[in-house]
Amino acid sequence: MILKLKPALKDYLWGGTKLKTDFGFESDMEKLAEGWMLSCHKDGENIVENGKFKGKTLSEVISACGKDILGRNGKKFDFFPILIKLIDAKNDLSVQVHPDNAYALSAEGEYGKTECWYILDCEEGAELIYGFNRKISSEEFRQRIKDNTFLEVVNKVKVKKGDLFFIEAGTLHAIGAGILLAEIQQNSNTTYRVYDYNRRDKDGKLRPLHIEKAIDVTACEPPKYGTKPIGEKKFFDGGSEQLLTECELFRVKNLEISEKAEITADESSFVSLLVTDGEGKISCSGEEFAAKKGDSFFVSAGSGSVKAEGRLTVIETKV
Repeated sequence: MILKLKPALKDYLWGGTKLKTDFGFESDMEKLAEGWMLSCHKDGENIVENGKFKGKTLSEVISACGKDILGRNGKKFDFFPILIKLIDAKNDLSVQVHPDNAYALSAEGEYGKTECWYILDCEEGAELIYGFNRKISSEEFRQRIKDNTFLEVVNKVKVKKGDLFFIEAGTLHAIGAGILLAEIQQNSNTTYRVYDYNRRDKDGKLRPLHIEKAIDVTACEPPKYGTKPIGEKKFFDGGSEQLLTECELFRVKNLEISEKAEITADESSFVSLLVTDGEGKISCSGEEFAAKKGDSFFVSAGSGSVKAEGRLTVIETKV
């Protein structure tokens, strides 16, 4: 089974217009900060656009079909494990951190968040915050927040298209202005803000900060990981693939298809296919879809061969 998903759109104050102009998303909202491309989260669910489940949420499909469609690796979780977003940061996001599972379950009643960022495009000189530039104590972190000097000890990284950032729970981070990226994350929406540039929301109110919780969960040290995909680009007849990252939650590849490619949806996991560039078609189990930049597809576990044809760049995610 293959489902085409309608994104859930968010108009956060730092967002831009590229999701409209570059990806073709339609919305009355002036800004589009995020498109939630694979989501069963209560804060923004995908709606199915095809077949007998047209108009249903992805959660409703899973309830109707059973968790077997998630595969062995997917159904072992108590929750749908992955949330995938496209993010257009016209302005800086808040400096923030996500808790791990134990802390988040205790404090928030949902799981924590480990995530990764894959840079799709960026303006010249764009940078983001990724951990600290040296190890500091929690006491120094607290004092620097109080003194408004903590930006002096964060690790600022200039980015380019194709960079990959693995952001383990507890890692201080912030997407900078002028960056367009895909985010593959644990299915959670718990964020602790440390700093928000004294910005006000559309109602004129300062957005809340979560200083003490952030201090509780932040690893006050340089990041453990680099900024490159973990795999080398491998070529096949009709395109190439590159392993971007993998952990116990997700395995993510980037596929650059010049003619055709075959993707396997075996019994181990469902497959998410997010088209980030180009156009062509995707077919599986006798169903065929036109595919273009901004399209998102859910392929149930055990569906077998999925064929992609045309000139397409696709992010493939499995549990």
